[in-house]
Order: sequence, then C-alpha cells, then structure tokens
Amino acid sequence: MDTLEYLMHGFGTAFIWYNLIFAFVGVLIGTAVGVLPGIGPMSGVALLIPVTATITSGLPPEQAAASAIILLAGVYYGAMYGGSTTSILLNTPGESSSVVTTLDGYQMAKKGRAGSALSIAAIGSFVAGIVTLVALILLAEPLSNVALKFGPAEYFSLMLLGLGAVSGLAGKSVTKALIMTVCGLLLGTIGIDNVSGMSRFTFNVPWLYQGIEFLTMAVGLFALGEVFKTILEKEEEDTEIAKIHNLLPSKEELKESVGPIARGSILGFFIGILPGAGATLASFFSYIMEKKISKNPSKFGTGTIAGVAAPESANNAASGGAMIPLLTLGIPGSGTTAILMGALMMYNVQPGPLLFEDHPQVAWGLIASMFIGNIMLLILNVPLVKVFAKIIQTPKKYLIPIIIAISIFGVYAVQVSTNDLLLLLVCGVLGYFLSKNDYPIAPLVLGLVLGPMLENNLRRALTISNGDYYVFFTRPISLAFLIITILWLIVPTLMKMKGKKVIINVEG
Repeated sequence: MDTLEYLMHGFGTAFIWYNLIFAFVGVLIGTAVGVLPGIGPMSGVALLIPVTATITSGLPPEQAAASAIILLAGVYYGAMYGGSTTSILLNTPGESSSVVTTLDGYQMAKKGRAGSALSIAAIGSFVAGIVTLVALILLAEPLSNVALKFGPAEYFSLMLLGLGAVSGLAGKSVTKALIMTVCGLLLGTIGIDNVSGMSRFTFNVPWLYQGIEFLTMAVGLFALGEVFKTILEKEEEDTEIAKIHNLLPSKEELKESVGPIARGSILGFFIGILPGAGATLASFFSYIMEKKISKNPSKFGTGTIAGVAAPESANNAASGGAMIPLLTLGIPGSGTTAILMGALMMYNVQPGPLLFEDHPQVAWGLIASMFIGNIMLLILNVPLVKVFAKIIQTPKKYLIPIIIAISIFGVYAVQVSTNDLLLLLVCGVLGYFLSKNDYPIAPLVLGLVLGPMLENNLRRALTISNGDYYVFFTRPISLAFLIITILWLIVPTLMKMKGKKVIINVEG
C-alpha cells in the first residue's frame, strides 16, 4: 500500500503542467537524437544538462531536480525509440543498440513494409517500457531496503563492481577501457580533499580547487567530440531513404510479434539490471534467442517481423532495467545512466538506497513520468514516423552550429567561467581522438562520477576497522562483490584468449 501511495504522489509530481511539458520535450528531443545517426543518447543527455539547469533555476531545489531528471530521462528512453527509424529506412543505426534492427528492418523496408516495421518497433518499445516500469515499481522498494543494510565496505566493493562492469564491457579492448577508468578516477581526485582540507593536484590554480566539473567534461567529450568527428571526417552519405506506405501492421504481423515482444521485454529488463551490460547486448541476445527458438530460422535476415520486434523491445526494456541499479544502489550501469547520475548529484540528490526515503518526489516523480512519457512516445512515433524520417535529411551544416551553440552557451550559463569553456574545447578535441583510437569515453566519465564516492567509502571503512584492509574480505556481501568484479574483468579476457587458440589450431 505504501508503494501505491508513493506512486500516486509521483503522478501528482509528473502531472504538474511544466513537468508534462518537460516530459514531452524530453521524449521529442530523445526521438530526434535517436533518429540522427552519430549523436546517441549519451551525447543528447550530456548536451541538455546545462539547458535543464538554466530552465529549472527558478524552481525550489527538490522540484528543480525532479523536473530536470524527468526531461533528461525522457531523452534517454526516447532515443531508444528513435534509433529504429534510421535502422529500418537507411540501414544505418541511429545508435549502437539499434544495430540488430537493421538485419531484418531494412529488408522489410526494401519489400515495401517499412511502415509495418516502424509501427511494430514503436509498439514493442511501448510494451517493453511499461513492463520494465511495473518491474521497477515492484523491485525498487525491496532493493532499497536491502541496500540500506550496506556499510562503507559493501558500498566500496559495489562501486568497484560498477566500474569493473562498465570497463569490462565498454569498447573492443578491456585494457583501453580500464585505462580510461583509471584516468577518470585520477581526474576525480583533483580539488580540495574533503577529509584533510588540503588541495590535491591543483598546482596552486584557484579554478581547480572545486575539482574538474562533470558537466563540462561530459558535454565536451560526447557532444563536441561528435562535432569534431563530423567536421574532420567528412562522410557524405547518399543513402536513399525507403518509402513509407501503409503505417499499420497486418493482423498476421501483430500476431507474430506478440511472443518476440514479450520475450524481448523480459530478457532486456534482466540484462539491463546488470551493470555494464546495456541495451546493445540485450538486443543482440534477444535476436539470437528468437532465431534459436524459431521453427524457420532461415527467414531471419530476410525481413521477418520477429527480427524487428524482439531487439527493439529488448533495448527499451534494458534502458528501463538500467534505472534500477542507478536509483536503488547508486551504481550507473551504462554511460548514459552515469551522466544521469552526475546530473542528479548536481542538484544535491544522491542516487542510492536513501533516494526513495530522502527524495521521494524525485524518485517517484521520475517513475510516474516514465509511464506518461511512454504513452507520449507511442502517440508521437506511429503517426509522426514520416516527419521523423525527414529529420534524417537535416544537413550537417545546420546541425553542427546548433550543437556548438548549445554546448558553449549551456556550459557558460551554468558555470559562468571562461576556464570551463577552454576545458570544454579541450575535452571536445580529446573526445574526438579518444573515439578515433577506440578508447571508450563512458568509463572515464563513470570514473569521474564514482571516484570521490569510492574514495570516501574506502576511508570510512578503514576508519571503522582501524586501518584493517581485511574488512573488505571478511564481510560476505563485500567479498561477493569483489569476486564478481574480478570475474567480470577476467572471464572476457580468458574467452578471447581461448577463441584465439581455437583459430590458431584450426588454421594449423
């Protein structure tokens, strides 16, 4: 009964007129971000943090935090909807989690069934969003209660797991991902030490006393990094957009989609809960599972509706599932949730076990707004598919100046510092070179966000145990997290080594 009461209060927050506008604007921008190839939800959310900070500046702190996170979360799950549009119409994924959709979606479009594919993608995404929200409501409170029993040792080990999980699954190289994580942790140490009050790595530069600002780093690395990539790597794409005829799927297509949507929603949700797994992995697993259980697996890749319904449901379910570790444990499971976590912390709202107790308006307001946002997305996506298809044709010469302007004015409006603008430009150039050389940026941002919290919990645990490091190994939950972290990092490496040996033996 308490959960229902909190949810009703959450709907009270979500139905405030300006929060409805924030939710609508968030999902609309999110869909556009998903449609435009190359931008992606991480860049979209990072880009809008300074904008939301400026818009909500006149509201009380709690309401400002709720409104900002409603808009930013709308961009996150809205991008998952929009990513399918380019996959189906252009054979170009709007973001990484829509890669699998191209396999059957584009084949359907070539056969004149683009409308059916887009509609099923939208319906599957909607169902997955609702399924994960129900699961989030049922699991959020119990998980928070369990997490309340955690001490500093458990928190330290859990955060280490979060860092290890994202590092282990981000990018092609585990080594590069770990290097970026360590760089993020090192950047997190810059500034005034909270315990001793001493300055660290500031080189007597007063601007560095407050530390490296997460917002500036995120916008620079993601948004401006993509801008530099677009400018320096001129990719002229003359891909012809598939024609959209009938928007509504047939009864046979709807019937064939029911099973894949249900299975994709459940599988995607549970994969989304795992830190670091993310929507891309969920969509791949969902597609493979459907192909395995299909009576006619040869039809996959030739334009079957199940090949669109399953991955699109899974990637949306995974984005909802990723909210559970973020909200209940304070552990972001992906790059985008790491940015959302940083945004919450900007408003002095600490994600974790106490979030539902200390900031119920923010937590339940967000959950309620996701219900409303999913309905908005379904209403937007089905009739306005042709409009969103036109966004794909937006010339880059108009798009790039808009992104640069929002980045510079947004960061300056929040920080009011020319030093932050210089850091923004440096991060933009750095973001381009890092992505060009396959160094994942998400672990760096995650290290910057989690670093100070990791250090504080390490110090607290050692203070309680009088400097005894065995405290991390003698407490069962802490030990379990540490073992999982080690396995998460070692197992993929061992599997790669085993795969290479198999190839050598075959070639030999």
